[in-house]
Amino acid sequence: MLMEVYNHLAFGFGHALTWQNLLFCATGCVVGTLVGLLPGLGPLATISLLLPLTYSIPTTGALIMLAGIYYGAQYGDSVSAITMKMPHASSIVACIDGYQLTLKGKTGLALFTAGISSFIGGTIAIFVLAFLAPSLGEVAFLFGPADYCALMLVGFVCVSFITTGGLLNGIAMCLIGVLLGQVGSDVNSGTLRYTFDLPFLAEGVSLVSVAIGCFGIAEITKNLDSHEERSPFSGEIHLIPTWQEFKRIIPSALRGSVIGSVLGILPGGGPVIAQFAAYAVDKKVSKYRDEIGKGAIEGVAGQAAADEAAARTSFIPLMSIGIPENAIMALMMAAFIIKGIQPGPDMISGHPDLFWGLVASMWVGNVFLVILNVPLVRYWLSVFKIPYSVLFPSILFFCCIGTFSVNNNLNDIYVTAGFGFLGYAFTRLGLDAAPLMLGFILGPMLEENFRRAMLLSRGSFSVFATRPIAATLLALIAVFVLWQVIAFTMKSRKKLPVGSTW
Repeated sequence: MLMEVYNHLAFGFGHALTWQNLLFCATGCVVGTLVGLLPGLGPLATISLLLPLTYSIPTTGALIMLAGIYYGAQYGDSVSAITMKMPHASSIVACIDGYQLTLKGKTGLALFTAGISSFIGGTIAIFVLAFLAPSLGEVAFLFGPADYCALMLVGFVCVSFITTGGLLNGIAMCLIGVLLGQVGSDVNSGTLRYTFDLPFLAEGVSLVSVAIGCFGIAEITKNLDSHEERSPFSGEIHLIPTWQEFKRIIPSALRGSVIGSVLGILPGGGPVIAQFAAYAVDKKVSKYRDEIGKGAIEGVAGQAAADEAAARTSFIPLMSIGIPENAIMALMMAAFIIKGIQPGPDMISGHPDLFWGLVASMWVGNVFLVILNVPLVRYWLSVFKIPYSVLFPSILFFCCIGTFSVNNNLNDIYVTAGFGFLGYAFTRLGLDAAPLMLGFILGPMLEENFRRAMLLSRGSFSVFATRPIAATLLALIAVFVLWQVIAFTMKSRKKLPVGSTW
């Protein structure tokens, strides 16, 4: 088995390391990184814009370039989230500890950590892809609507870990996110919900608007509201971590790599959920868990590794069974079909040069990202040498461009501004926006799969007990909730004064 995979990878590197494909891979990584830096303009929009170019580019080169844009944007997302608190969907968690490190003057360390962790996560995911892609893609067939519904509920359990405030505040913010996710057309009937007769809300609230508003614009407003003089950065840039710091990065990056590799395989998983899951695990098992949420390296390393790992293993369902797990993979599938290739079980045997060449190019892209981005950290930090009075209008300008570019609709800018003021209100009230994003992302997915499960079971809730995967996940949730209640009760009793009763 090992020798067979080695031969396949050697065959793939033979195709990926041609000058032509190296150029396409480097182009994709550079474009993806630049795209990730711009607020709002993510890999989905960029791949859709560049998809027509695949007509004139050789098949392997075109797919390598599009894949490079995808996982290059994953790292670029982290840069904008850490330095400016401007997240995309896959870098929301990076805002929590990454931006806290920036406020402490450790931006160089945070960006270096994100780059190295992304490399570790991507490398491990590539080996998972090479070893297990032929058979692991079939795991997706085992999941039904009830199982996905239980998986989404597991995601909601992360609320207690990702919130930096009280648990009740985190749950409340998560529920607000779920309600915001219901705006738009009903999944089954198409009936408009909570649109207030505003036509531009018929398709729902954009994730880009919520993310940029609640994090980026809210942070700018908070900075302007504080009467502190924000002077340009003029200190030394500490880029390379100490040995003690490096020892803290590796365990979190390895845990995130495993979590991202697993969740990337499952439709409905991917980088968005992987980052929350990795952060939740780190906050529970890390030796430095008390520091997470206040500017800890682990809060950056785990989510960055999970992000990159999930971005690569999300190719497994597409290339193994022909099922795209998200919108980006659907565009990649369109690129395959444009070239006359049908992704699925026959792809590995029918187009081995393309399959293994694409797998090998992912590691080549990983190396490009480290070479391009880690030395460029000093240049990313040059943005802090600009006076804030000049910097914040520029950031707002790019926010407007990014938000407008999603749907070419001015109304999206107004919605983003509204969420900016809402995010500022949350900041003043001491509420964390990360649980809101979790609820906003998982809420519609939970509703859709719950309705499908109810339709298939004819309204019987027994489907959640008879499906082994769903029953196991729900049992784990029940054990976790019971454990949390017991821990909370014991903690409350310790705080009671002597002689008091319940």
